[in-house]
Amino acid sequence: MADLHVELVAADRNVWSGEAHMVIARTKSGDIGIMAGHQPLLGVLESGPVTVRTSDGGTVIAAVHGGFISFADNKLSILAEIAELAEEIDVARAERALERSKSEADAAAERRAEVRLAAAAGAH
Repeated sequence: MADLHVELVAADRNVWSGEAHMVIARTKSGDIGIMAGHQPLLGVLESGPVTVRTSDGGTVIAAVHGGFISFADNKLSILAEIAELAEEIDVARAERALERSKSEADAAAERRAEVRLAAAAGAH
């Protein structure tokens, strides 16, 4: 199976890079799966989990909030406003943020907290 090179970058750091069989991300047009040989692509990311099926059989999950996804020449770039690997997420803090956002009727904050919790749950 052919691989593609993946770079997941947030505004403040390089979050993850490596070789993968497939990447699944949420764009404004819906969820998309990208494998080696995919047509060139440029898309706007929605808040959602990004799942990377690594070449060594592992899985990397990140909570991504906004940004862009670009694919060309078997290189996938995910340029996120905010991105956290699932294992970096403090679940208790994310749960508190979710409750706080619900009580304040802050839909954007609620969505961010839900994505963080989904990414953390997907890694376990």
